[in-house]
Amino acid sequence: MTTDNIDILTRGTRAFIGEEFDLKKWEDVEPFFENLKNREIHSAEDLQQWFLDRSEIESYLSENFAWRYIRQTCDTANTSLINALQFFITEIQPKLAEYGNALDKKVVDSPYLSELTEPGFAITLRGMKKAIEIFRDENIPLITEMQTEERRYGAIAGAMTVTLDDEEMTLQKAADRLQSTDRNIREEAWRAISGRRYDDHAQLDELLSKLVTLRDQVGKNAGFANYRDYMFAAMGRFDYTPQDCFNFHGSVKKAVVPMLDEMAASRKAALKVDALRPWDTKVDPQGLAPLKPFATGEELLNKTIRCFSRLDPFLGDCLTTMKTMKHLDLESRKGKAPGGYNYPLDEIGVPFIFMNATSNLRDMVTLLHEGGHAVHSLVTRNLKLNSFKHTPSEVAELASMSMELITMDYWDEFFENENDLKRAKIQHFESILETLPWVATVDKFQHWMYENPQHSADERTDAWVRIYEEFTDKVMDWAGLEIYKKYLWQRQLHIYEVPFYYIEYGIAQLGAIGVWKNYRQDPAKGLKGYLDALKLGYTATIGEIYQAANIPFDFSEQHITDLMQFVRSELAELKK
Repeated sequence: MTTDNIDILTRGTRAFIGEEFDLKKWEDVEPFFENLKNREIHSAEDLQQWFLDRSEIESYLSENFAWRYIRQTCDTANTSLINALQFFITEIQPKLAEYGNALDKKVVDSPYLSELTEPGFAITLRGMKKAIEIFRDENIPLITEMQTEERRYGAIAGAMTVTLDDEEMTLQKAADRLQSTDRNIREEAWRAISGRRYDDHAQLDELLSKLVTLRDQVGKNAGFANYRDYMFAAMGRFDYTPQDCFNFHGSVKKAVVPMLDEMAASRKAALKVDALRPWDTKVDPQGLAPLKPFATGEELLNKTIRCFSRLDPFLGDCLTTMKTMKHLDLESRKGKAPGGYNYPLDEIGVPFIFMNATSNLRDMVTLLHEGGHAVHSLVTRNLKLNSFKHTPSEVAELASMSMELITMDYWDEFFENENDLKRAKIQHFESILETLPWVATVDKFQHWMYENPQHSADERTDAWVRIYEEFTDKVMDWAGLEIYKKYLWQRQLHIYEVPFYYIEYGIAQLGAIGVWKNYRQDPAKGLKGYLDALKLGYTATIGEIYQAANIPFDFSEQHITDLMQFVRSELAELKK
């Protein structure tokens, strides 16, 4: 595979809105939506062209918003960038919501829909019908207010710094010290980070309380018992239910949490400490210096490109194109929003990767992860409609989490020393075992919040601690640190910015282990199945996409246990 068959450097032609179209105000774009709303459709060909024209204008607007969001997260203190993003949220999005509902209604009952037999239209249509079902005019201003409030989280978190050894640094950079072999340095960094987060805990509590109230009202307005049920509809969760999530929680508790106890007990013994403390979780248990897979963002990117290229030249070409187009901002600096993401750019089809890299293993894995998302964007960029490219998160995260694992045979690009390479793989496998319980914790916490929307801040922290302790090891000693444990959830931006977007990580992690297991058995077949699944975009159900990758869509205790045994065997092999 090469990039020769993908026009990755230029966007497609704008046959509907014109090549020079530039959004300055709502009135610039309104005529196109009026055209779509009032256009007469007399044949299947007319209907298909209508879908193509709608896709074109929506792709333009999606990318316009994307760049506003990207630039603002790269510089959260820049007033002009904040205002540019806010303009779109307050002046453009509410009107798009109104027209979106009208356009959906226009075509769902068209007599020509049955003649659109191309794969994907049925998936798009079911989403449109669900959107009509849950749309309410009175929710438009509430959703606008929600989006404005959600942006506050990034500004608050992005402004957090600590000073260690007379150096002011981001929390991400300070967290690198948690890998120090000097326990005093680790404790100092952990307390500084936790204390800085705690300084803003009341502000973040107040923000979430406001968001819960707004979100609950949106759900009630749309006729749902709670915001959780509304979001399952809004997120297009056609393929599983809240009960499936509860089953996932229970399966993880039984199949994975006991392994956390084993890992924690082993770590405590290896470190020879009387009590395992929160600042002891990232240091190498054998007292070795932290792994340093790269020194700069440029080095991280170049090594990742080589790693991808060895897996398949096409994959390396994807990141090389992004590098050439400057579609990456990788290094941590003051003023950047927290977290990392791959943001699809719907017109040009070449996404943007944002992250806060310092020099640790987690950062390396993050770029591999976001690189998987980027590949997904690139292999779906030529699908006919915008809606065909926007996969549900359970599929999107399968792309990214699988990439973390199927590149492991080429991690020697980052670690020339064989022992370091083994350490990196062991640490990553252990992080997978930690991920599943954390996903269950965050997801169960969100279910509780929106099932009990009138809760107080104190009731929320009590619920968090109760749920957290269900899914964490029983070895860790939190004595004297309980106040910090109460607010661990505030570091999870998804709770603020993308509610209920988290169980997907757990579902996809199971799928990724399955992809990796297939790859280990037959690399060529395993990689083909992975890419075949990604290329479908959202033209099939989640189950059908997983089937294309030759993996089950299954949350059962038995399936999770089987996958954990596979991970355990791989770990044992590395530790020989």
